[in-house]
Amino acid sequence: MKIPYLFHRTRVKICGFTRPEDALAAVRLGADAIGLVFYPPSPRSVSVDTARTIVASLPPFATVVGLFVDEEAARVRQVLERVRVDLIQFHGDEPPAYCAGFGKPYIKALRVRPGVELAAAMARHSGASGFLLDAWDPDAQGGTGRRFDWKLIPKEPAGSLILAGGLAPGNVAEALRTVRPYAVDVSSGVELEKGLKDAGKMAAFLKEVREFDYSQAAD
Repeated sequence: MKIPYLFHRTRVKICGFTRPEDALAAVRLGADAIGLVFYPPSPRSVSVDTARTIVASLPPFATVVGLFVDEEAARVRQVLERVRVDLIQFHGDEPPAYCAGFGKPYIKALRVRPGVELAAAMARHSGASGFLLDAWDPDAQGGTGRRFDWKLIPKEPAGSLILAGGLAPGNVAEALRTVRPYAVDVSSGVELEKGLKDAGKMAAFLKEVREFDYSQAAD
């Protein structure tokens, strides 16, 4: 297949690693970024020592994303001092000045439901490198495996759009056809259980994304 010069490749982040072997497998399968959760209530949360072990296992050019939820600034700085984090993901109600205060590029997660003004939230975080859209849940800050109504996404969102929420092998191609995001983010959809990734599911997810990209290039 001849790939055109202006070929769009969907980026893939797999989040919620707790074991170095899973993170290494994800990168070897083609994931662009791996996510480490520094939010203690999450079943996928990792300690600084575990995070350091995971990061040390990775080959070059793998982007490490550190996820925080309404964390005290001092705690974020402590993690950044000890763990190589390339990009921060803020998944709570953090204000723009707080997000910009750590000397790192960041993405802002926005939980989607009817009545949430996504365009206004994106405008407030004009300094963000991108926006991750996830399903709203009253009891969780992400990783629920729930899908939201993609029709709620603005037609022309600001920045780079990262789609999350209920993605898995079998539905990610539909998500790409419908939303056309810059990237997709998956966690529970490629797990054996919370925090433990399945290499077969990760491979199937990445294969579906690549096949979608190639099909669009061939059109």
